[in-house]
Amino acid sequence: MTNLLLSFKQGISAIATSENGFGLRSPTFSLELGQLSEGMQAAIALLGDGDATEEQLGDLVLDKDGAAEVARFYYYLQLFVNRGIICHTVESDGSPLATLVPISTPYKLKLLRVEVDKKYTLSRFAYVRRQDSRAIVESPLFPAKVILADWRGAALIGELAGPQDCHTLTKIPGVSPEAARLFLSLLLSAELLATEEEKNDTLIQWEFHDLLFHARSRPGRHDKPCGKTHRFLDKIQPLPAIKPKMSQDTIDLYKPDVERLKESDVPFTRILEDRKSIRHYGDKPISDKQLGEFLYRSARVREIVPRPYIECSNRPYPCGGACYELELYLTIDRCDRIPSGFYHYHPQEHQLCKISEKTTEVEKLLTDAARANGEDCKPQVLITLAARFQRVAWDYESVAYSLILKHVGVLYQTMYLVATAMDLASCALGSGNSNLLAAVAGTDYYAESSVGEFMLGSKPRD
Repeated sequence: MTNLLLSFKQGISAIATSENGFGLRSPTFSLELGQLSEGMQAAIALLGDGDATEEQLGDLVLDKDGAAEVARFYYYLQLFVNRGIICHTVESDGSPLATLVPISTPYKLKLLRVEVDKKYTLSRFAYVRRQDSRAIVESPLFPAKVILADWRGAALIGELAGPQDCHTLTKIPGVSPEAARLFLSLLLSAELLATEEEKNDTLIQWEFHDLLFHARSRPGRHDKPCGKTHRFLDKIQPLPAIKPKMSQDTIDLYKPDVERLKESDVPFTRILEDRKSIRHYGDKPISDKQLGEFLYRSARVREIVPRPYIECSNRPYPCGGACYELELYLTIDRCDRIPSGFYHYHPQEHQLCKISEKTTEVEKLLTDAARANGEDCKPQVLITLAARFQRVAWDYESVAYSLILKHVGVLYQTMYLVATAMDLASCALGSGNSNLLAAVAGTDYYAESSVGEFMLGSKPRD
């Protein structure tokens, strides 16, 4: 026998608030219901137990309260659904098969019926992952997840990689035609099956990873904490504000007189209007003095800023939470008075720390940049932006990687404006090989790898 059972989300409980008055509570949810009839109280108790169908709940209210209260029950039931606190479970032969769980509000669920002879396929936006000890199916298209209770649900999802109907799905042991129909209905209602998405010009242009990243890194379509939560406080020690020097083979860089520049620099509006990407360079390479001034004005550490939970710093560009997770690696092809090679910029000491000579892998960083540039012109200096990811992830939840990418854009603009003010050629790149950067720098890919690339050099005369 197969049923579609209704229940409250885990953590929701009904409590008496006054004489015959009730409310629903959870750590993050509160709803006052007022005075309820005997039948309504019994129906809400069954929703807490999670072992009744919608028809059984309606019949219970009818038996105890009469027909007049049934309409009120369905009003409340729809209210509970819209508030995202009702789960729907497909039960087959006495055991759950799959449960649809809301993960954000507003939650506009319309249970759709499937055609038994129609073939359905999993949406290209659907994905399966582990949560606690269960496999779940999700999609950025709809604010809900489907919890797979056992191997049958996983087998059904696997079969739906290709077109299947209710009949063909019964080849899975323990899955009846009715169970297959209700399972497909659950997926269809949660937009986990491909329907019109391949005909929708807007959705066609979204790639799976981009839409998932967009939906999960902003509030509105998930139920995870979002923002500065300090989730690893007292569990993991945060990274220091300044990364230790990567070598003792250092080059002290030129420091400009910032106070003098405030008086004599190019007007800001002119810098904004003149800023553009320049992908070719002058015959004479950029000098060590120019490179030092550029890095000092763009990315130096002005001061260390103590904070209650994490050490922070102050630099010329803005950064969420003053985390300043971005590290600058310089691949130098040609720079007057600085040997070619691969360096790490130490922003507090304003030094270049040499990591390696110009090896084959270092040369590949330059040739990859030339290809990404589209002009087949190697940069005189390639500045690779790498992120110490845990500097942000320790502090922020859900939004950590999206914040890092925002910081890349902020630093790009800062470097563009400084380069324009200094009459240098600069160009940000749209992609780079993070795996290669980690190999050359000797970092753990998951702890620190590249998130942006910026080319710099002397400006051509024309």
